[in-house]
Amino acid sequence: MIGRLALYGMCVITQAYAGHVGDLELASFSIATTVVASFVFGFMLGMASALETLCGQAFGAKQYHMLGVYMQRSWVVLFVCAILLLPLYLYATPLLELVGQSREIAERAGYLSLWLLPMHFSFVFLFPLQRFLQCQLKNSVNAAFTVLALLVHVLVSWLLLEKLKLGLTVATLTLDFSWWVAVVGQFGYVVCGGCPRTWKGFSFEAFTELWGFLKLSASSGVMLCLENWYYRILVLLTGNLKNAEIAVDALSVCMNINSWEMMIPLAFFAGTGVRVANELGAGNGKGARFATIVSVATSTAVGLVFWSLIIGFHDKIALIFSTSQVIQEAVNRLCILLSFSILLNSVQPVLSGVAVGSGWQALVAYVNIGTYYIIGIPCGLILGWIFEFGVQGIWAGMIGGTGIQTLILAYLTIRCDWDKEAMIARDRVKKWSVAADNRRTNS
Repeated sequence: MIGRLALYGMCVITQAYAGHVGDLELASFSIATTVVASFVFGFMLGMASALETLCGQAFGAKQYHMLGVYMQRSWVVLFVCAILLLPLYLYATPLLELVGQSREIAERAGYLSLWLLPMHFSFVFLFPLQRFLQCQLKNSVNAAFTVLALLVHVLVSWLLLEKLKLGLTVATLTLDFSWWVAVVGQFGYVVCGGCPRTWKGFSFEAFTELWGFLKLSASSGVMLCLENWYYRILVLLTGNLKNAEIAVDALSVCMNINSWEMMIPLAFFAGTGVRVANELGAGNGKGARFATIVSVATSTAVGLVFWSLIIGFHDKIALIFSTSQVIQEAVNRLCILLSFSILLNSVQPVLSGVAVGSGWQALVAYVNIGTYYIIGIPCGLILGWIFEFGVQGIWAGMIGGTGIQTLILAYLTIRCDWDKEAMIARDRVKKWSVAADNRRTNS
């Protein structure tokens, strides 16, 4: 949880600086980070979440040597994906104009997107490293290096932006640098002896069984990116409304608050996925069920606390990002939707974590397509344009899609046969580890 908050905190700090430079700068940086980079972030994060299934179940089954191999395979797969996704950054300006963004915002956001490329490639290594450590219950290591990166980011941002006034491009580069601090720290810990049971050095096995690994990674990527892209599409749709600059600024403020708080449920997502995978890999179906109940209850309680805070401070939260009275009033009108999004999102990621730990990624991907893109977005378009409720209508319709998705995931979880899932997990671990042992024997 601390690690996720620290990583997202770096983005919030940079965006807060952009907001105090000007409204156009805030809108441009918001589009570059919450649309362009976050589209890629969602897919890469989802691809890496396959490690929660494989590493978690292997660790539970005491097949420790496989964790390092799985992580290296993930690096290979994610690096290829990072190369394939480069056009989203290189052609960000025409793509943003194509989906309705104003030319001025699209050009500025496209320019800043190019400077986010170093952060883009940090995803390749950081996400697998995080899951590799989490599956061994080394969350404190992950937290320590990401907090270190946050402290470095605060210091460098203060020096370069506050004291030297070097501008928004340099602000973007400080964000890149800080993400790589987290990567180098965690990588150094792993290869310098921090994980002796699970890291046996670089291996050519990372280049084998790539097709099976890619299929599970792709299912994970589609599942998670469909969730991540959902609310990014909300920002794009808002860019087509009247007075789009103010609407995008206000919505971006809300999305950043929502995303920052979302780091807590996403921590439960990761923790639940790892715990469920560990228990299933060990053949303990009842343990997986108990972990699910505890995680859902705890995350919901945290969501209720933040729901109360948003309701209580609805007229003041925009001050973090902007001193503009117009933007503050626009954010105030959206706070009721923000509060209920936070409450609903306190449950949904945990249920998705159960799916990842159990290996249900492909099934949940279909659920996400139906609830988000066949129900949620069309309802938002109808409320936003036909009934002329604007951004409130778009957001309300999309919340409805999230609500239906949460109910379906809850039903699947309640109806799950955990003993059967434990047998499936043990068979999966056995198949992959036997294949690896056979290759070592033959060589």
